[in-house]
Amino acid sequence: MSNSTPATIEDVARIAEVSIATVSRAIHMPEKVAKSTRLKVNQAIAITGYTANAMARSLRLGRSNMILVVAPDIGDPNFSSILVGLENEARAHGYGVLIGHTQNDAQRGLEYLKFFNSYQAAGLILFTGILPFGHQAVTASLPPSVGVFEPVFNGGIPYVGVDDVEGARKAVDLLISEGHRRIAFIGDSNTRLAYGRRRLGYEAGLAAAGIPLNRQMVMDGDGTVEGGRLALEQLFMRDDLPTAFMCVNDQTALGVTLGLKARGYEIPDDFSVTGFDDVPQASFMTPSLTTVRQPRTAIGKHAMALLLDMLSDRAAFDTEILLRPDLIVRNSVGPPPDGKNR
Repeated sequence: MSNSTPATIEDVARIAEVSIATVSRAIHMPEKVAKSTRLKVNQAIAITGYTANAMARSLRLGRSNMILVVAPDIGDPNFSSILVGLENEARAHGYGVLIGHTQNDAQRGLEYLKFFNSYQAAGLILFTGILPFGHQAVTASLPPSVGVFEPVFNGGIPYVGVDDVEGARKAVDLLISEGHRRIAFIGDSNTRLAYGRRRLGYEAGLAAAGIPLNRQMVMDGDGTVEGGRLALEQLFMRDDLPTAFMCVNDQTALGVTLGLKARGYEIPDDFSVTGFDDVPQASFMTPSLTTVRQPRTAIGKHAMALLLDMLSDRAAFDTEILLRPDLIVRNSVGPPPDGKNR
């Protein structure tokens, strides 16, 4: 195809040897088209450059069929599964996905928001949990936006994620049922709203069991392996140790586990450990990690569906959709050692 002559859907249909209606279905409702036909259409699209030209036309008309996904760390094991749900739902409705990787740099986040002033994206999916400082100067009114994985701290925008309070409650209830009464919470945060919600679930579980909250057992954390190790070392500097560690995520649990092993302790014989997220590595840890599973692909699907409803003026802008978590019981939890629980 010549660059001066934009490809049309008719060009794609001719090369793929299918009808125009089939091309349209293959693009917008791929699940309704046979795999072999879908492959032919995709090859024809690649040959003609039809998708890129369609995007260019939408930009000239002053609107876009692209959704910008801004994430702080695309290496996060939670990201890829949520992205699958986002992208499948977007493609089913004729939208594409652009990924903006901030690498935890607020300035990069601000640069990605400038997309909206040039109509390069129709809406925003935000993984970062915070809108970059200065975003008000970039766009007078934020485009249709949805937060996922982490509620947006300063944005007041809709959110789709797991029910953090319920998930944490399931983990602490398990530890209490095993006989633990001295349970540390590792990973409290004043800026990560999801972590704060998990602490609330922890506190609710203790209260329901009649266990007084010991503030010395609530440790700050940043959700990293090193943060888990540091919190553990701080606890060991005191005489008052827990028998179980309820960690705000699986990375923190890994840090706690490594720190305990370095001190010569066995899990769960000496201490029990739980995580949150159920990242793929959780089942390969030694021992395998008892944790709370987030329905990540479903979160992505619901978030994109909500954003598309907002783009069609069919959804309220203050919505919060919380999906139910599952407790995944593996080998890192057992009863407290004799004499250490009272």
